[in-house]
Amino acid sequence: MDFLKAFLVGGAICAAGQLLIDFTKLTPARILTGFVVTGVILSAIGIYKPIVDFAGAGATVPLTGFGHLLAEGIRKTIGNDGLLGIFTGGLTAAAGGVTAALLFGLCASLLFRQKDKS
Repeated sequence: MDFLKAFLVGGAICAAGQLLIDFTKLTPARILTGFVVTGVILSAIGIYKPIVDFAGAGATVPLTGFGHLLAEGIRKTIGNDGLLGIFTGGLTAAAGGVTAALLFGLCASLLFRQKDKS
C-alpha cells in the first residue's frame, strides 16, 4: 500500500509539472524553481508534512520535497541557533552534495552573467 501511495502522490506532482510544460509558456527552469518554492510555502503553512507522512518518497523525491527539506532545516536550526538559522538551516539540512551544488551554482551565476540574446 505504501508503494501505491508514493506512486499516486509522486505521479500527481509530476503530472502537474507536465501540464505546466504543455499548457503554459513557462520555461522548465521556472517550473522547477516554482516547485521548490511551492514545497517551502506548503511546509511553512503546515500542509506538506502530512503529505510526506502519507506518501513517503512520493512526496520527498520530487522538487517540492527539496523545498520541504530546506524549510524543515531552517525551522529546526532557528530553534537551536536563533536568527543565524535562517542562513544556515537550509544548507545544513540538505546533504553535503546538494549544499555544494547550491553554493557552486550561486558562485557560477555571480561570475558568469547571462548574455542578452535579443
